[in-house]
Amino acid sequence: MRDDSVYLNHIADCLLRIERNIANGLDEFLTSEIIQDATLRNLQTMSEATQRLSAEIKSSRPDIEWDLIADFRNVLVHNYLGIDLELVWLIIERDMPPLRQAVNEMIANRHNAGTNKLHFF
Repeated sequence: MRDDSVYLNHIADCLLRIERNIANGLDEFLTSEIIQDATLRNLQTMSEATQRLSAEIKSSRPDIEWDLIADFRNVLVHNYLGIDLELVWLIIERDMPPLRQAVNEMIANRHNAGTNKLHFF
């Protein structure tokens, strides 16, 4: 099993990419297939990485709904023809900022404790 730091940094990287992808707003997200594809792919990758985090690290942040993030990956992968892009936008706008903050804090805590081998920020 890999160190949680690898997955935390991977999640942080995906969140940063999503943030860059959607920087020009909802209209561009809804009209650009390239931005949609890149955003959905990073959401899927990020969701998969959360599934690999240890139970211990997840329990350190009970405010994050890790199971819902994992379930969202299944929606993205298995319901690709029926994805509601406006709902995806809402999820990104509502849920990404607290997740990003939590992940960055977890990375910082591990870095300060000397257990973080990678650090993107």
